[in-house]
Amino acid sequence: MAKEDKVIGTADDFPRTSWERVNDKVHVWPSLTRLEFMTAIIFTIILVVWSIMVDAPLEEPANPSVTPNPSKAPWYFLGLQEMLVYFDPWMAGVVLPTLIIVGLMAIPYIDVNPKGNGYYTFKDRRFAILTFLFGFLVLWVWLVIQGTFMRGPGWNFFMPWEKWDPHKIVALTNVDLPYLFGFRGYWAQAAFGIFCIVAWYATIPIWYVWRRSTLVNVGFARYALKSFLFMTMMGLVAKMLLRIGFNIKYILVLPWLNI
Repeated sequence: MAKEDKVIGTADDFPRTSWERVNDKVHVWPSLTRLEFMTAIIFTIILVVWSIMVDAPLEEPANPSVTPNPSKAPWYFLGLQEMLVYFDPWMAGVVLPTLIIVGLMAIPYIDVNPKGNGYYTFKDRRFAILTFLFGFLVLWVWLVIQGTFMRGPGWNFFMPWEKWDPHKIVALTNVDLPYLFGFRGYWAQAAFGIFCIVAWYATIPIWYVWRRSTLVNVGFARYALKSFLFMTMMGLVAKMLLRIGFNIKYILVLPWLNI
């Protein structure tokens, strides 16, 4: 073949899709295992050096006659304790953890998208990956960090550079959302609260009807469960923003139920 001749139409001349790149396989040993082992060694060294150089924040022996201020749960429960600022105990301590556990268990059954199985792709699973990272980093890790470093005496909020003042008093006037909109009667407030919650979750069937052609392979049951968990997660954010920005305590007030 002459020097100027060129073979046209070979496989290398065309970009390959994600599915075709899956065939480029490597063995777990030693390619992956060696990398994981070296990573584990590096992190072990970092933790050992850190534990030697930094003393553990241990306090004096427990005294039953003295209550610490603030009284904090272990760090892995501080996310739930932080949620008590925005929700009642039955919601923050029972309903939300149950939904988190059930939602994580249901992911393999409600996520039927084959893209990303056996290989990593962000482009094809952008929404799923960002949703999971938002729920984990913002609604769990950040709440743990906030409860650990930004909640001081009286469970008041302090910036990291502020000194914890045990005598700090924050004047807050919490109101319910129906009261803010001018509803004063008991049944009027209850009806408005129910309307707000129903309207929030009503986006689930509306979106399904609008995008039904693209959701036909998902099925309504999977879509409904997935959408309910997503809207509940975003509802937590909305409720937290209402409490922080407008001192909204409850959206729905009933004798046996407060949300």
